[in-house]
Amino acid sequence: MAVRLDKPWIPLTEEHVAKLAGHLGVYQLADASGEIVYIGVAGGHSLHGLKGELSQALQSPPAGAQQFRCEVNMAYRTRHVELLQAYRHDHGRLPAGNADIDERHLGRLRLG
Repeated sequence: MAVRLDKPWIPLTEEHVAKLAGHLGVYQLADASGEIVYIGVAGGHSLHGLKGELSQALQSPPAGAQQFRCEVNMAYRTRHVELLQAYRHDHGRLPAGNADIDERHLGRLRLG
């Protein structure tokens, strides 16, 4: 599996979110230009998994999110950190919508 998500972007609309299942996993949100603005996780405490998390993002899009892509993954915590690390490696910072994350905790895992 590649470290970075490379799936195509899907418009963040009710129609597209309604097609999702309640699986656990990770997701990315992007602005209209495809710039990642948030990296999220649908974990064990997420109501309705990816569908629920993206429904919440649709109601209150972080940092101007207009698109999403997701990955079903049972190792969602590790994968979430991996995606955050990859973004920080590429950009020197976390996405604008992930300002609440303490970057000191990202150093525990290494990119492969």
